[in-house]
Amino acid sequence: MARIKYYYDTETCRYERAKVTSSDIVFNVLGFFSVALVMAIAFVLIYNTYFDSPSEIRLKKENKELQAYYENLQEEMDEVNEVIVALEERDNNIYRKIYEAEPLGPTIREAGHGGAEEYKRIMEKGLYDKELVINTFKKIDKIKRKASIQNQSFDEIMQLARDNQAMLSSLPCIQPVKNRELTKLASGFGMRINPFHKGRVMHSGIDFAAPRGTEVFATGNGEVKFVKDNSELQTGYGNYVEIDHGFGYVTKYAHLGEIKVKPGQRVQRGDIIAYVSSSGGSAAPHVHYEIMKDNQKIDPANFLIQGLSHKEYQKLLTLASHENQSFD
Repeated sequence: MARIKYYYDTETCRYERAKVTSSDIVFNVLGFFSVALVMAIAFVLIYNTYFDSPSEIRLKKENKELQAYYENLQEEMDEVNEVIVALEERDNNIYRKIYEAEPLGPTIREAGHGGAEEYKRIMEKGLYDKELVINTFKKIDKIKRKASIQNQSFDEIMQLARDNQAMLSSLPCIQPVKNRELTKLASGFGMRINPFHKGRVMHSGIDFAAPRGTEVFATGNGEVKFVKDNSELQTGYGNYVEIDHGFGYVTKYAHLGEIKVKPGQRVQRGDIIAYVSSSGGSAAPHVHYEIMKDNQKIDPANFLIQGLSHKEYQKLLTLASHENQSFD
């Protein structure tokens, strides 16, 4: 039942029944819808401000995943670049010096890279973060360019090696003991802790720990230069052998037991020259292995390459880099 409205008429001093006109109804309806519209707009604005729509939730999730993939891609590119830098350093400081080739300077290795036209096409596309995409392309282009130059350099080194087979066969490039599992390398070249007085001193070779009687091999073709055989000596290198490989390279094998070669004897890479022991100033059975180039002691780890895969060689380098206690 509709409510009947009255109003007080001051002229008649009586309550009169209010009459509702069509215009009143229209204005009331319009007012209601106006208020409802304003409230709806306010509700939508508040909802959109504080709550995400399903499509926005999906897009944010995709963006988060893409950001994670991009970060992983950046890490992968950084790792690849580190490998290339390591190869460049080894190429300039080892391989090219061995064959007396001029190192490749930074001007050549950092030569121009990338395509301006390709970057221009990316800029013309409607991408949200063009700089991110362009920087990634530039980084990939730089890595590709450096890898290509390094590959060309290795081709040159291989040609130099083929042209000088005598040097290649004389280089001391194998491990002096069997070490297929890569577990015998105990201490590397550089500052190490002395096992006797516990101070940090220069360790001028690599220690390979092995049981007494383990075979010790010549690491390259050459002539036995010197043999020291004195099992009673309790200091220094103990029993040791020096082999002259020519081309300025000499190797030394120390703390040996029985020695199987004599001065002036020619040996081939892989020949047995002695057996592991712990003679001289040694804390445990091992062979202390040194390489000298033009009378300067150098890191033997850079030459232990033959018979190893890239992964195995990297593991060997990691073991050699640990600043631990040496055996002598």
